[in-house]
Amino acid sequence: MEKQQIRDFLAKIELFHELEEEELEVVASNVSINHYAATDLIFTENSPRKKLHIIYTGEVELFKRTPFGQEKRLAFFGKFDFLGEGALMDDYPHSTSARVLLETTVLTITREDFQDLLKNQPVLGFKVLSSVARVISRRMRQASTRVINIGAQYVSGRTRSEHDLLGDREVPDEFYYGIQTLRALENFNISGVSLDHFPVMIEALAMVKMAAAKANHELGMLSKPITDAIEQACTEIINGKLHSQFVVDMIQGGAGTSTNMNANEVIANRALELLGYTKGEYKFCHPNNHVNLSQSTNDAYPTALKIALFNNNVTLIEVLEDLCEAFEAKAREFAHIIKMGRTQLQDAVPMTLGQTFDAYATTLREEIRRLEQNAELFLEVNLGGTAIGTGINAPPEYSDLAIKHLRGISGIQVRLAHDLVEATQDTGAFVMYSSAIKRLAVKLSKISNDLRLLSSGPRAGFNEINLPKMQPGSSIMPGKVNPVIPEVMNQICFKVIGNDLTVTLAAEAGQLELNVMEPVIVQSILESMEMMKNGMVTLIHRCIEGITANEEHCRHLVENSIGLVTALNPVLGYETSSIVAREALENNRSVYDLVLEKNLLTKEELDNLLSPDAMVRPRPLKRGNDL
Repeated sequence: MEKQQIRDFLAKIELFHELEEEELEVVASNVSINHYAATDLIFTENSPRKKLHIIYTGEVELFKRTPFGQEKRLAFFGKFDFLGEGALMDDYPHSTSARVLLETTVLTITREDFQDLLKNQPVLGFKVLSSVARVISRRMRQASTRVINIGAQYVSGRTRSEHDLLGDREVPDEFYYGIQTLRALENFNISGVSLDHFPVMIEALAMVKMAAAKANHELGMLSKPITDAIEQACTEIINGKLHSQFVVDMIQGGAGTSTNMNANEVIANRALELLGYTKGEYKFCHPNNHVNLSQSTNDAYPTALKIALFNNNVTLIEVLEDLCEAFEAKAREFAHIIKMGRTQLQDAVPMTLGQTFDAYATTLREEIRRLEQNAELFLEVNLGGTAIGTGINAPPEYSDLAIKHLRGISGIQVRLAHDLVEATQDTGAFVMYSSAIKRLAVKLSKISNDLRLLSSGPRAGFNEINLPKMQPGSSIMPGKVNPVIPEVMNQICFKVIGNDLTVTLAAEAGQLELNVMEPVIVQSILESMEMMKNGMVTLIHRCIEGITANEEHCRHLVENSIGLVTALNPVLGYETSSIVAREALENNRSVYDLVLEKNLLTKEELDNLLSPDAMVRPRPLKRGNDL
């Protein structure tokens, strides 16, 4: 490689932007050229930093190993990117490893060579160190923004300049999002929960953008090359790519504008690459003029929210179905075990442990239909209503075409709202669906309470069932094991109930033609859904499936319960049964023994009346006389 080529190449690297021609010549003379094959390691985690690496051709991935030996990919680098710039200052160990993906040529400058250069040409050296400090500062700034993942600190030093209404900003070049997303990152460092926590939301945004592009092309408003590029970018996103580029906080001001622009910018920049341009060349594919054509945040965003929630409801119901089946399996397993039923925490009448678990399955199955019914409200959308529902800046035919394409892309039978002005300001569907999740949470919390009670003890509690032992229960009490899985399920349910209140208040806070609180509405509902899914999966596999019954103890409690007398009431009569019950309670005697002692029934008659089949379901009665 000629020195002139190296000098011209270095002139495009951010670290050397401030250097004069002569200074670039000096740097070029200190460069070494290295060639790597695919899978070669350029440097490894914990090895000393010795060189600045500048990629001339090829592709390199940065990765880190977890304590369990698994690799976590952090970032990808290509031509003009550089790594290890900190080596120019010290030999602090690398925190990551760099592996070559394609045949790669790298230009390197060793720390020793740079220290000599700094000594001989201090002005040149300080210019480079100033640029290094600026790059490191930017990387740390990105890494300290909580909504960015761990890979944020490993962004390359390259940037591109973008502008918006408020001015110009430098955007790290490998990022597919742009200046408006960058501003949102700075403005809304709120919850630490970014869009990429909810892939279903990202996929729904891409579906809406693809449908809009197809409709606009059909109306002659978008050229075929741009339409094809937008469609391909959206398809990639729907298939799981570029999700790490959706970085804005779920809770944000602006009624979802930051989320909408995050999607617009990522799709536009990926489309530009597909068209053969570089990211940021928006005159060829613009986030607003092309990707957001015929749309407003106020129709595209809520439409995407509804599709995301509708799709997420499907997986929620699948997990709920699994939980119902787990309870039903235990109901069959425990069908023969007699136990004492209780009302108001007092002994009531006998039942089977199987009936207890079957009731849990039944009450939860009711919630499947409730969730399905309320999710159907999400099928009505306001796509094409644009800003306030009047459809400004959208052709008259746009709504119907966009809905048609959205149905084909999503596989969901969405329909256009009859009154788009009303639909743009209405959040009733979110309120209804959130209440359905709350109802499920209330039931699950009650069931968790029951599991904790039925397993309480083991010596001084109910001790009718045993929950799987998950972890030691105390730092001071040896041998104690707590019902941690039902406990965490309770806490999830409390959070869901609180989220429902948030949804209610946010829905009420709408003003005039728009509800700007939709971001916290969808964050609350999606959080509730994810927590419920995770909680139910945990409950199934770490609790329900491993429950065992203390059959003899359950039978003993029934045989010694005063409540047993209720089963004798149709034969002995209420008055006689009351006398037996009082005497058994006062003298700590069993009802069974007293009935035999008083010759009220023969042992055969008594055993027949107190058989599980006789006590746990309706049967023909033949009332006797009070004795």
